[in-house]
Amino acid sequence: MKKSLLSAVALSAMVAFSGTAWADILVGVAGPLTGPNAAFGAQLQKGAEQAAADINAAGGINGEQIKIVLGDDVSDPKQGVSVANKFVADGVKFVVGHFNSGVSIPASEVYAENGIVQITPASTNPNYTERGLWNTFRTCGRDDQQGAVAGAYIAANFKDAKVAVIHDKTPYGQGLADETKKALNAAGVTESVYEGINAGDKDFSALIAKMKDAGVSMIYYGGLHTEFGLLERQAADQGLKATFMSGDGIVSNELASIAGDAVDGTLMTFAPDPRKNPAAKELVEKFRAAGFEPEAYTLYSYAALQVIAEAAKAAGSTDGQAVAEAIKAKGPFATAIGELSFDEKGDITRPDYVMYTWKKNAEGKYDYVQNP
Repeated sequence: MKKSLLSAVALSAMVAFSGTAWADILVGVAGPLTGPNAAFGAQLQKGAEQAAADINAAGGINGEQIKIVLGDDVSDPKQGVSVANKFVADGVKFVVGHFNSGVSIPASEVYAENGIVQITPASTNPNYTERGLWNTFRTCGRDDQQGAVAGAYIAANFKDAKVAVIHDKTPYGQGLADETKKALNAAGVTESVYEGINAGDKDFSALIAKMKDAGVSMIYYGGLHTEFGLLERQAADQGLKATFMSGDGIVSNELASIAGDAVDGTLMTFAPDPRKNPAAKELVEKFRAAGFEPEAYTLYSYAALQVIAEAAKAAGSTDGQAVAEAIKAKGPFATAIGELSFDEKGDITRPDYVMYTWKKNAEGKYDYVQNP
């Protein structure tokens, strides 16, 4: 009798444990949660966590609840691969991330080999979706689209300027700078200076001196806000009067704290601000009530998990291959950043880059405002 009772208890425990295991769909959220780019990692994390909470409250995915598993890649490709392998070991089925293209690209190989769908809210290098992998998607645009907008704008609005094209030697930064250079050259503009700096550099005196000697008055930068802000501040301190432009890698309010007043007038390409979408009004207010401003990629991360959830429902399955096929075939999906459809490569079908200018707002703080 005692043996039967123990067996029954053990069986009940096994059923309870199995029920818990089966009731969770593990979604990895990967990005630079620490380090100089942690502001972007926070955007990816907060966006996905809020999306998971809202989807779970509405019944989850096919009756199962989402559980978020975090992975800190500190913007390092090797660490990103380590995070990817840990996600595989943990049983993660879907990934929202990574932030950097140079991390997303190698990590995606690990995910592809292990049946995991990856949707990045932020990695814009074309190679991410150009390699023919079945599992790579993004809710953002591509650098060839963004560079075309930037190059055309410079050619049209700075016709007599001597232009410098600077990048940080990363797949994202150099890729974006090169796409902008390509568009400039196609419009008949030849850059006066083309240089690469190293991510993490803090002293740009030699580069600034070179640009001053060349008479540069328009500087395009491919890279992230950390180095860009220092470059702007030091250029102003050293008397280089030029207009600065960059892309979506500087979409962080941290830029103003790094560059100071030198950020005033900075031009920037990014998608139309999703916070201004009337359909996202309640969601934006929810983030703000929690003390987090959902700028830049926050809503892109939220949208990535929405797409995963809706595609899994459409497929009636959480199998990676089935969900990937549904993402491509079952759109458009209603998301926090608008309706999204995907092509066979995994790119969104709407290219949407516009120009912004950094300027002081009514509170006296610098912010980016979409150009009319």
